[in-house]
Amino acid sequence: MAIQIDDTDRRLIRQLLAEPGLATADLAERAGVTAATCWRRLDRLRAAGVIGPAHAVIDWRALGYEVEVSLRFTLDKTNPRAFDEFIEGAREVPEVIGIETFLGRVDVRLNVIARDMAHYQEVYRRRILTLPHIADIEALMLVATIKDDGALPV
Repeated sequence: MAIQIDDTDRRLIRQLLAEPGLATADLAERAGVTAATCWRRLDRLRAAGVIGPAHAVIDWRALGYEVEVSLRFTLDKTNPRAFDEFIEGAREVPEVIGIETFLGRVDVRLNVIARDMAHYQEVYRRRILTLPHIADIEALMLVATIKDDGALPV
């Protein structure tokens, strides 16, 4: 069941999205509420799961990973454990930074990072192609990120 939010909650959420590291007092001031109201509202939004735990956002390129590829897999589903075994194997590949499952023609998407094309080729040949139950693979190489925004229309 979705939580009902009001204009105050929306202002708090917009401010958090714009500047996640704001201190609560600054957040309260920007949203036009008291610090106590801000704390209560944030606690309620966290308890409802609207606001999740804070986490670091890593810029992989700053660490020397220049290549990012999205691999879309169709699995051979004749084995009832195909999904579980494929995902278990994919979790063991350090260069896989994201795993998503889908309904439709594509079953799983892996987001893979590499230092350069030679490194990607090595990861692809030695780690990705050895994953179990692959029926088909499609690779999409990231050229540019135009928008990477968690903002919601609130």
